[in-house]
Amino acid sequence: MADTFHFPSPAKLNLFLYITGKRADGYHELQTLFQFLDFGDELAITPTQDGKITLLNPLADVPTEHNLIYRAATLLQQQTACKQGANIALTKRLPMGGGVGGGSSNAATVLVALNQLWQTGLSLEKLAEIGLILGADVPIFVRGFAAFAEGVGEKLSLCSPPEKWYVVLKPNVAISTARIFNHPDLPRNTPVRSMAECLSQPWANDCEKIVRDQYSEVEELLAWLVQYAPSRLTGTGACVFAEVESEDEARRLFAQKPRNVEGFVAKGQNISPLHQSLFP
Repeated sequence: MADTFHFPSPAKLNLFLYITGKRADGYHELQTLFQFLDFGDELAITPTQDGKITLLNPLADVPTEHNLIYRAATLLQQQTACKQGANIALTKRLPMGGGVGGGSSNAATVLVALNQLWQTGLSLEKLAEIGLILGADVPIFVRGFAAFAEGVGEKLSLCSPPEKWYVVLKPNVAISTARIFNHPDLPRNTPVRSMAECLSQPWANDCEKIVRDQYSEVEELLAWLVQYAPSRLTGTGACVFAEVESEDEARRLFAQKPRNVEGFVAKGQNISPLHQSLFP
């Protein structure tokens, strides 16, 4: 009987997000700050010798061939000519479509974990290149350090922002990233600044006004949350977060949240919990 191994698949926040331009190919130039959280999904992986990738509890309404966990595992097989397989079970805690990176984190955890379990011997840099095929945020999770990102998100600089406590809440709404980035009123001319300049000034999210205008659920939740602590949208949402100084403060605030809103309390982590577990 093969052993089963358990791996964290953490959330992330965009602590700030600035849109600095739009390229001819339609992609937006941006500057953003990623930080991991000590909260997320979990993957249980059992290596097999049959070459098959089996999802033991596939997500409803997501065809297997589109599932990022399955795609990451099969892509690693293809890139390394690996003949081994795996049975993979997902414990899902992160809200889907919340802007906290659940799917990208799942894909990255699969790449990093199977690279070890299958002994395929790829560097994190090579795994990040493979991850980019799956999604723009996957390399962040593969590399495993808090980062200041530029370009379309592919240029990463190591960063160590304060590891604060966060209350992360998701209003009951689904937000289309494409709709936000295609909106004619989205700011696209925020000046490009150095990392030091961005870190030293008050943090904001250029997508927030558009999202608040388009989605009343986000507007109402942020209006409530900002009464208690500095609060922002992460990415294009739908999750919003408040930053506080202590776990007690975070849990007191979380206990007051509206009943129809899901969420969690977490601490910022500049080293991914996945990397803390694999590379202590």
